[in-house]
Amino acid sequence: MNRFPLWKNALIVVALIFGLLYTLPNFFGEVPAVQIASVKATIKVDNALLSKVETTLKDAGISYTGIFADPGNIRVRLADTDTQMKARDAIERALNPDHADPTYSVALNLLSASPTWLTSIHALPMYLGLDLRGGLHFLLQVDMKGAIAKRLDSTAADLRTLLRDKNVRHSGITRERDTIVIKFRDAETREKARNVLSSGQDDLTTVPSEDGADFLLTATLKLQAERRIQESAIKQNITTLHNRINELGVAEPVIQQQGADRIVVQLPGVQDIAKAKDMLGRTATLEVRMVEAHMSPGTPLNYDPEKVQAAIRGDIPPGTELFHARRRGETETLLLSKQIILTGDRFVKAASGFDSQNHEPIITVDLDSAGARIMRDTTREAVKRRMAILLFEKGKGEVLTAPTIQTELGGHFQITGFRTTTETNDLSLLIGSPLAAPMDIIEERTIGPSLGADNIAKGFHSTMWGFIAIAVFMTIYYLLFGFVSALALSANLLFLVALLSLLQATLTLPGIAAIALTLGMAIDANVLINERVREELRGGSTPQAAIMAGYERAWATILDSNVTTLIAGIALLIFGSGPVRGFAVVHCLGILTSMFSAVVLSRGIINLIYGQRKKLTSLSIGQIWKPGV
Repeated sequence: MNRFPLWKNALIVVALIFGLLYTLPNFFGEVPAVQIASVKATIKVDNALLSKVETTLKDAGISYTGIFADPGNIRVRLADTDTQMKARDAIERALNPDHADPTYSVALNLLSASPTWLTSIHALPMYLGLDLRGGLHFLLQVDMKGAIAKRLDSTAADLRTLLRDKNVRHSGITRERDTIVIKFRDAETREKARNVLSSGQDDLTTVPSEDGADFLLTATLKLQAERRIQESAIKQNITTLHNRINELGVAEPVIQQQGADRIVVQLPGVQDIAKAKDMLGRTATLEVRMVEAHMSPGTPLNYDPEKVQAAIRGDIPPGTELFHARRRGETETLLLSKQIILTGDRFVKAASGFDSQNHEPIITVDLDSAGARIMRDTTREAVKRRMAILLFEKGKGEVLTAPTIQTELGGHFQITGFRTTTETNDLSLLIGSPLAAPMDIIEERTIGPSLGADNIAKGFHSTMWGFIAIAVFMTIYYLLFGFVSALALSANLLFLVALLSLLQATLTLPGIAAIALTLGMAIDANVLINERVREELRGGSTPQAAIMAGYERAWATILDSNVTTLIAGIALLIFGSGPVRGFAVVHCLGILTSMFSAVVLSRGIINLIYGQRKKLTSLSIGQIWKPGV
C-alpha cells in the first residue's frame, strides 16, 4: 500500500493554498494611484500625514479604493485616471501651499488592484522590469577625477595644518593636477617634512626634487587610496540616488554599479523624462553655521526671540539668514549667520549609536585634520551656543540639526538630543555622505509601455505553448502517470510565481526565459520516475511495489542532477549582474520548486489514485512491454 502520512498530505494542501493565494494578485492588474513622499530630510511620513491625506480627499469629495502607509511614503489607490489627477491636485494644494518650496512629492503611480484582504497578508504581484513595463534607462558617468581633485584639495589643507603643528616651515603648498607640490628653502627642512608626512599621511607617496633654488616635495595619492576614494564616491552616489528616486514613486527601481565609474539607473513605469533627469542631476552640499538667534529658551547665549520675530517681519540683520528647522516634532525658527564654518568635504564619517552612560541615541562625527582645527577654534569661545548643520539642495537650505555646544569640540564629537534610532540613522546618512562626485548622463533610453506589453504577450505565449506541448507529450506517452506529471508541472509553475511574488522579485524578459527553461527541466524528474516505475514493472514487481521503488530509487538521480544545476545557477547569481542575475534568481527558485512538485506532489496524487487499492493489477503508465509476453 502506498500512503502518505497525514502531515505530508497536509503539507501538500498548505503548499497549494499558499501558491494559489500568492499567485492571485498577478491576475488583478494595476489601477491608478497617487504616492506621497517627503522631499526634506527632517520631515518624515507618519500617521499624522496619513490622516491629513484622508481628510483632504474626504473634503474634496474624492473616493478612493484603498490607502496604504509604507516606510517612507503613502499610496492612495483610485478607480480611474480622472480621479487620480483630481486627487493629486487636491493633495498637492493641501500639502504644498508654497509651490516654490515643496515639502512633499506627490507623484502619479500604479498599484495592484488586488483585494484588500490579499494585500493584508502581503500578497502582492511581482514587479515588472523595464523591458516588460516600459520606462526610462540612464547610464551615469561618475567624475572620478573630480572626486580625487576634491580629496587632494582637502589633503593640501591638512598638510598645511600638519606642518604648522610640527613647526616645519615651507614656502607654499599647491595642487598641480593630480599631485601636491610643497616648496622648501633647503634640503634639510624638506627631509624633515618628508618624515612628518610619512608618519601622518599614510595615503601619500612623496618624491623629492629641485627646481632652481627651490627644494620640492611632490606628494601623490597611492593607488589603494585612489581606489578607496572611487569606491566611496560610487557608494555615496548610489545612496543619494536611492533617496531621490523615492520621490518619483517608482515601484522597483534598479540602481547598480557598472564597471569602475558608471551607475545604471532603470525606472520602470516612469515616462516624465524631464523630471527624472532633473532629479538625477541634483547636487547636495553640507554646511555648518552658527545660530545667531533662536526662539527656544533652553540655551540663553543666543536666545533672542525678539530678533527672530523682527527677522520674520522682514527686518533681517546683515550677514544673517532665516531658516525653519524641525525640532522634536515641532517647527522652530532660527536666525543663522551667513558665514560658513565647515563644508561637507571636511566630514570623514558619521555613524549612529548609543551613549555609553545614559544609552540614548547619538551620532558620532569624525572630521579631517583641517576640519578639527576649525571646529576647535570656533567652539572654544562658543560653549552653550547653538550651531546648525544645513543641507543645501537645488539652492535651498534645510536645517538638519541645530545642537547646543556643550564643550570645546575637535575632530571627533557627538551630537545628542535625539528620541529614536530612526532619527540618528537617517541623519547620520545625510551628514556622512551628503556630497557625491559629479555625474553626467551619457546614455538614456525610453521604452514605451506598448513595447513592454508586447514583450509580456510574447513571453506569456511562449511559456504557455511550451507547457501545453510538454503536457500533451507526457499524457500521450505515459497516460495517467503523464497526466499526473502535467498536474505537478502546473503546481510547479504556481509555486514559482507565488515565491517570486512573495519575495517581490522583479520579472524581466530573462526571467520569463528562465520560467520556460524551468518547465522543461522540471519534467525531467517525472520522466526519471515514470521510467523507473516501468523498469520495476518489467522486472516483475507488483504495481504497488513498482510505484514505491520508482519514486525512492529515482530520488538519488533527481537530487544529483538538480544540485549540479543549482550550483551553476548560484554561480550566475553571485558573479552575474543585471539580466543575468534576474535569470539566475528565477532559475534557482524553479529548481527548488520543481523538486518538491515532481517528487512530493506527484507521488501524493498517485497515492490518492492507486494507494487505496489492495488488488491492483496494472498501472496506466503506457507500458509497451510486459514480462512473459
